[in-house]
Parts: sequence; structure tokens; C-alpha cells
Amino acid sequence: MQKEHGFKIEIIIVMNTLLKIVEWTLQKMKIIGAACLVGMMFLTCTDVIGRLMGHPIFGSVELVGFMATLSVAMALPYTHQVKGHIGVEILWQIFSKRMQALVDICTGLLSLGLFGIVTWRMAVYADTMQKSGEVSMNLELPEHVIVYVVAFCFIVFTLIIFQNIIQTIKKLNKT
Repeated sequence: MQKEHGFKIEIIIVMNTLLKIVEWTLQKMKIIGAACLVGMMFLTCTDVIGRLMGHPIFGSVELVGFMATLSVAMALPYTHQVKGHIGVEILWQIFSKRMQALVDICTGLLSLGLFGIVTWRMAVYADTMQKSGEVSMNLELPEHVIVYVVAFCFIVFTLIIFQNIIQTIKKLNKT
């Protein structure tokens, strides 16, 4: 009995540490995503002004595309955590709290499975791109780096989904 209790405490400590690491990573991802948005704005404005003067920025479309991809991937986990996504509130309010929790758990499990598979396949795709030496068209930047970063963002997103499932189960057990 004593060993079992100690094991549960160790699991809780590990889980809390993991959640703190995920939270720290999430905060850094928000900053990077915001920096990408600002970078896109400055680069686009500078490119437009440069085009008016006959001197466009070479590769600006590629860089804006990379920054757009990164800003969305970086923002996705945080948006999910703060429930900033679109929901059908009118239908949702009809359900009891228990039913809302059960639906949350079911959609969370489906999302966990889907994004777990997407994360895995993105990592495999990035590895394939790296081995083939694929680069961007104009600037010849290694595209696999962006895909690896997006896969990492999806790992964090998957952990956030898992955390939400655990919180919903705890809430369901309290009712």
C-alpha cells in the first residue's frame, strides 16, 4: 500500500513538472508567433514600398509564407488552451454540465488521436524532406526546418489537448 501511494505521488510530481514545462514553452511560442506576425507586417510593408520604388525584396513572398505558417502553428496550442476557438454555444447550453463534460472528453480524445497522428506524420515528412535536401524555390532555405518546428508546435498542442482531457475528467468526477 505504501509503495502504491509513493508511486502515485511520483506520477503527480512528474505530471506537474511536465505541465510547467509545457506552460513555459507555450508562453515562448506565443512570443515567437507574435514576432512572426510583426515580421510579416514589416516585411510586407517594406516590400510594397520597395516595389513602388522599383526595388522589391527578393524572397519576401517565401519569408512571409514561412512566418505565416509559424505564427499559426505557434498560436494554435495557446488558442486551444484559452478556448479561443469557435464553438456552437447555443446548442452547447442545452446540455447539462455532465453531458458537456462527456462531449468535451469525446472530442478531446478524437482530437488527441488526430493531432497525434498529424504530428507523427509531419515529423516523418520533415525527415523525408531533410534527406532529400529539399529547399525553398527562391532563397533555397531548408524547408524541413519549418516542418520540424510545426511538428514540435503540434506536440505541444497535443499535450495541451491531453491536459484538457485530464482536467475535464477531474471536473466530471467532482460532479
